[in-house]
Amino acid sequence: MARMQTIRVNTVVVGAGQAGLSTAYHLMKRGVPCLIVDDGDRVGDVWRRRWDSLRLFTPARHAGLDGLPFPAAPFSFPTKDEMADYLETYARTFSLPVRLGTRIDRISRVGDAFLLVSGDRHIEATNVVVAMAQYQRPRVPPFAADLDAGIRQLHSLEYRNPAQLRPGGVLIVGAGNSGAEIALEVARNHRTWMAGPDTGHVPFRIDGIPARMGLTRLVLRVLFHRILSIATPIGRRVRPKVLHKAAPLIRVKPKSLAEANVERVPRVKGVRDGLPLLDDGRVMDVASVIWCTGFDAGFSWIDLPVFGPDGQPRHDAGVVPGEPGLYFVGLHFQYAFSSDMIHGVGRDAARIAEAVALRNRSLAQRDAAA
Repeated sequence: MARMQTIRVNTVVVGAGQAGLSTAYHLMKRGVPCLIVDDGDRVGDVWRRRWDSLRLFTPARHAGLDGLPFPAAPFSFPTKDEMADYLETYARTFSLPVRLGTRIDRISRVGDAFLLVSGDRHIEATNVVVAMAQYQRPRVPPFAADLDAGIRQLHSLEYRNPAQLRPGGVLIVGAGNSGAEIALEVARNHRTWMAGPDTGHVPFRIDGIPARMGLTRLVLRVLFHRILSIATPIGRRVRPKVLHKAAPLIRVKPKSLAEANVERVPRVKGVRDGLPLLDDGRVMDVASVIWCTGFDAGFSWIDLPVFGPDGQPRHDAGVVPGEPGLYFVGLHFQYAFSSDMIHGVGRDAARIAEAVALRNRSLAQRDAAA
């Protein structure tokens, strides 16, 4: 049998996206040795794999991580490739210890530490920070398998541009931000329907004059970052309601969809004769379906009793009770509504890095007294 390779690290950060890089930055500032592991080929690949025309909702002035401003005009909206390149630059600028091509297959506890298995390699760590959002595994309803084989099906994660679609009508399933943005693009060359309930929308243009005059900052840094947090009564009331609800449309407005001839239809509830069946009984004769139906957490590799009945990790602002040394960064509304946003992840990363440093000091004191 092949001999297992084992390395020992104080802290492993799983994920080299904005959450993982930000966490490593704050760990290193506190003198905590760490290793970032990621199964991608390059830092930023999660962004590179999204659809071609994707742009951030956040202007460049709020798109940088701690220590390195985003290199673009303050009120411009970076492309997904520019964001990917920025993350790569961030890792290089601060010499963050990233090990790419490393997929973690399993994590379990061994005494006071953790064992992470990656193929024929073992990593032993005193602390583990899971720096991944809950958007890991594309979610598609089971009845999608019953659609006619002639219908081209794509999840939003697989969609790149309209050239992937077959001639004819397109049904976008999901009326959130991804669905609305893709619908606008697809509608230029295809008759397009968008299925799902109205999620609401931000009542101003994110690239308009009021936004430039401070409205965007008010929403991002005051409302999302400070008011809607677990530290405030209103934040604690709102949090359960938004955890499993689609966010309001940010860039796209209902008027824009109507002007593009995107037709709004009820949700898809099943399949009839190989075609999508709507809640109102209509059957959609379309050539392509794009599932903008979200993601599952994809945390099945964590072999620890840290999940609730809904499959989501139980945590207190990223600190996992009952599993000392295990932490999360980048979860939706981890501490505030901004926790999984680029401009908000740094605060959570700093808090978790401080918790790791405190635990290291506690363990060192215990060992010294033994």
